[in-house]
Amino acid sequence: MQAPDAGAGPASFLTPLGAAYYVRSRSLDVAHYQALIDRGWRRSGTLLYKPDVRRACCPHYTIRLPAAAFKPTRDQRQAVNRWNKFILGESYMNEAKKLHPKTKEEKAKQRNGFNLCHVIHEAEDSNVKRPPEPAHRFEVTLEPDNFTEEKFQLFSNYQQAVHHEEAREVTRAGFARFLCDSPLQRCTMEGTSTRLGSFHQCYRLDGRLIAIAVLDLVPRAVSGVYFIYHSDFEKYSLGKISALREAALAEELGLQFYYMGYYIHNCKKMRYKGDYQPQYVLDPESYEWNKLDDELRKLLDEKKYVSLWRQRQNKDAKVPDNGGDTPMPEASSDGDFDGKHLDSPLLATAAVDDGLSLMELGMPGVLKVDELLESISLDKIKIGIPSAGIVASMEDLVTWDQGTITNKSSLKGHIAEMAACIGPDVAKEMIVQLS
Repeated sequence: MQAPDAGAGPASFLTPLGAAYYVRSRSLDVAHYQALIDRGWRRSGTLLYKPDVRRACCPHYTIRLPAAAFKPTRDQRQAVNRWNKFILGESYMNEAKKLHPKTKEEKAKQRNGFNLCHVIHEAEDSNVKRPPEPAHRFEVTLEPDNFTEEKFQLFSNYQQAVHHEEAREVTRAGFARFLCDSPLQRCTMEGTSTRLGSFHQCYRLDGRLIAIAVLDLVPRAVSGVYFIYHSDFEKYSLGKISALREAALAEELGLQFYYMGYYIHNCKKMRYKGDYQPQYVLDPESYEWNKLDDELRKLLDEKKYVSLWRQRQNKDAKVPDNGGDTPMPEASSDGDFDGKHLDSPLLATAAVDDGLSLMELGMPGVLKVDELLESISLDKIKIGIPSAGIVASMEDLVTWDQGTITNKSSLKGHIAEMAACIGPDVAKEMIVQLS
């Protein structure tokens, strides 16, 4: 056993919960969270979760946009231009044309087309040329994700106006837990001044807080967590503006991608994410990225669950397509269980509750037993013992060898399932804290 070494670099503390595709974290390295996102994980406050894409009634697919390749649509461009016009006002715009004529360089840029990183900041107060005075003062700041009463009041308005919650249902504790509590460790990206971690991007109009984008900045991406706005400004499509602003932020910070969370194809309210192109969808089994093009959309229309990698595997193995889903392979002749007969979410949940390991269930993206043993030494996984102030390896524990890998009632089975869900890269470096 050894005491934690504060100088050994960042550590991620993870606590397994329930069926193991939920874990709680009080401290998570941003690079580890990047790796988890790329395996289909997301967070809500300090709770990390990985959906069972195959069995969900509304499959959640991780989606991301290459920031530098983003081309806003006409509708998206109009939303920004309409907002800028509201901020500046027609009187200002007419007078400013006379007092501040565009330079040759500015005119050339304008002729070359829509420049998102320029237009998105055009009406911000620090960029407005004076005189004259604009109609409004608009400011956007990237701030720590701390709780304030001002932020809570905005959240309360949004939840009641947009999600139709009762006022008594919207609590300060709930807001703090959902949008202010984050396990991500703030740091500065090596060799740059770029801050990483969880932040609130706050929109203020004439000093009034009117919108907040909750963002996670990780080593290769801006990841959108949630966006709220005041109902007074509903007609201005602030949701579209925030998506454009976050894509621009990724490009400005030198980050490759903008993650918009989960894409739910069979939910009309969530399909809008596919309008920001080019989008790529994470294959839930191989973790390859596939472009969300017409071909993939057609498959998502026809099938409840889609894995292009699985389809290729089945085609090579000449497994028949059942017409409504991407079939899993048949159970092998040596009796290995792949969970095919538990396609029902209720049956699968009941089986997991009764002790079936997710490695046996056939949950997409979860390592099977042989894959797990090939990729990581479970004995070397670290466990934190806060009461003693030490970190030990699993093999140091007296009870470690008293269970099997697939027996979830044992410590070994519990940790093995967690590692299979999280993946080898993070599992090798995490510190487990049991609740």
